[in-house]
Amino acid sequence: MLARRQLLVAAPALMALPAAAQDRYPSRPIRMMIPVGVGGVTDVVGRILGDGMSAILGRPVVAENLPGAGSTVGAAAFQRTPADGYSILIVTNNHPVMRAVYPNFPYDPVADFLPLALVARQPFVLAVHPSVPVQDIAGLLVWLRQRGEAANYGATNPGATNHLAGELFKQITGGSFTIVPYRTAANAVQDLVAGRMNFTIDSPTMLTPLIRDGLVRGLAVSSPDPSALVPGLPSLARSGVADYDLTAWQALYAKPGTPPEIAAMLSATARRVLADPAIQQRLATAGVEVWPDTSPDAATAHVRAEVARWAPIVSRMNLGSN
Repeated sequence: MLARRQLLVAAPALMALPAAAQDRYPSRPIRMMIPVGVGGVTDVVGRILGDGMSAILGRPVVAENLPGAGSTVGAAAFQRTPADGYSILIVTNNHPVMRAVYPNFPYDPVADFLPLALVARQPFVLAVHPSVPVQDIAGLLVWLRQRGEAANYGATNPGATNHLAGELFKQITGGSFTIVPYRTAANAVQDLVAGRMNFTIDSPTMLTPLIRDGLVRGLAVSSPDPSALVPGLPSLARSGVADYDLTAWQALYAKPGTPPEIAAMLSATARRVLADPAIQQRLATAGVEVWPDTSPDAATAHVRAEVARWAPIVSRMNLGSN
């Protein structure tokens, strides 16, 4: 647990606030809204970040999972909260594609969310059930061509990161496997372990322990190059799936209209937590690394780039839902 007194002294943006502002906020627990299910990487990252923020702020940062519809359920609930700093939102890859996948979703992923920090990132892992008779990506591609639609892939609702990962894999390889939707990534992984699902591409936070125990077989990582976070696995891009590139990430937001001094306090707190070696070690144990630049400006630039990158990809995937 972080030392609250030490971190308060070390956070210049926080200490620059007027004493009255610090006394006013926070006076009660802060709600961290997580628009994905329990057990996934964003849930894990959010809870680790919330623990650190609680130690600094002296009030609990309480995690609340609101999964569904590619994060739009949680994002819409967040937009209904007051802009008072008592509700914050941690998002992931599906945030910039919400309007591409769900055209009727009324909120803009950049303009309607106030960035506090760019948090963490990790490659995903492609894993198969041990009953799938392959040892590498080349073998999987052959097996998928033989199985066609009979092969199945577990993913969360349209627009979720592991759904995008599977659709991108299908688009690049020309595969015809069936993508089966689940409410949460954890549900899909449970079916993968049980043998009801052939393969998935998802977080090493969930998959690495299962690989280690022999319950699933890891074949590759989704980043362009092999990753020290998941040692021993090649990248998809270097294993015959040319140009495959997907990195999971998280960013933290407040509601637009939040008083500037409160937004500054939250941002300084989150960024101080992410700079703490103990927190970085907890994240590394979960297969996650902190972004080199955690600033709000970096979060805005990253999400804008993700919107530009994924909009045409989603269009080609024909994922749009009315």
